[in-house]
Amino acid sequence: MSVVDSFPLGAATTLAELARDPHPRLALLRAQEPVSWLPELNGWLVTRRDLALGVMRDAETFTVDDPRFSTAQVVGPSMLSLDGDQHARHREPFTAPFRPREVREGCASFIERETDRLITALELAGAVELRRAFAGPLAVAVVTEALGLVGTTAATVLAWYDSIVGAVSDITAGHEVGPAGPAAYAQLRAAVEATVADRGAASLLGSAAGRLTVPEVASNAAVLMFGGIETTEAMITNALLHLLQRPDQLALVRADFGLLDGAIEESLRLEPGAAVVDRYATRDTVLGPATIRRGELVTVSLTGANRDPAVFPDPDRFDVRRENARLQLAFAHGPHYCLAAHLARLETRIALQRLLERLPALRLDPDRPAAAHGLVFRKPPTLHVLWDGPA
Repeated sequence: MSVVDSFPLGAATTLAELARDPHPRLALLRAQEPVSWLPELNGWLVTRRDLALGVMRDAETFTVDDPRFSTAQVVGPSMLSLDGDQHARHREPFTAPFRPREVREGCASFIERETDRLITALELAGAVELRRAFAGPLAVAVVTEALGLVGTTAATVLAWYDSIVGAVSDITAGHEVGPAGPAAYAQLRAAVEATVADRGAASLLGSAAGRLTVPEVASNAAVLMFGGIETTEAMITNALLHLLQRPDQLALVRADFGLLDGAIEESLRLEPGAAVVDRYATRDTVLGPATIRRGELVTVSLTGANRDPAVFPDPDRFDVRRENARLQLAFAHGPHYCLAAHLARLETRIALQRLLERLPALRLDPDRPAAAHGLVFRKPPTLHVLWDGPA
């Protein structure tokens, strides 16, 4: 019997379905084939939370350090694509600035100012597409500030980001990479070199350069840039969509902004911005019902794990008061837990509270519906909203 015959639900699962509306299929897989072979993926998909945790915790058996890892092909080795001692060496220089206290003291006032500036620029309009007019620009501005790159603007960083993401996506899809991605990364690397030379240890990148080579600092700066923009834009956009789709939950938050933290965790649980993480088996092993061979791709569905009914009762319901929402795995787990999770949470909380305070009767545009979409990164392509402008 072939591996496909042994996992019939996986054989019938398409990547298009997982990009469009994955939740019914993931629920079926989680209940009947929690580790399932997907021919379209040419790998295994893990959908049950306990098994997902096992994969992400065990970097010796399930590694990111594989030549097929697409991001490393564009930006070189980094904390994202290394395990063991090398992973620790690349990650450690960036850890301290992203601890909760340092994030609050170093970033909160900038986030507040930038959030207010963006809202002021759009509040008279009464209608806008919030992903590109607000969530994206805020995420880019904060990353630009955090990295402290000399001689750059938010627009430049966004252009680099778009080109590098395009190159990574081309590799993932099996296409040949064009010149834009490598050119953007070369410009980012030059900016990192200039920052290290100009600002030295006074900057985040300069401090890291005391323990890493400049090319290694540049690789990790690219990873931080990518994560900081992609993750936070998705967090803000998805949380707004979840709240605005559910007036009862929105009313609870408006009455008590102390519930915003719960709303953000619940949104991360229902629709993590990064839907999956990839690992590669370093040896033959058994995981749940599956015998996995050395070298095979093992993809963890964070989306599937986050709706596991064994952990989250009534898992498809959005509940800002859910007591265990923080058990969600949107930031992954284990050695590769998201370094900047505290910054992303702070940024999203400030953004949501300011929007709800300053845009009266903020609501979805009924003529332009929104829904999350994406196989790897999930968020609404657009989020059109209305509010009551001045009389």
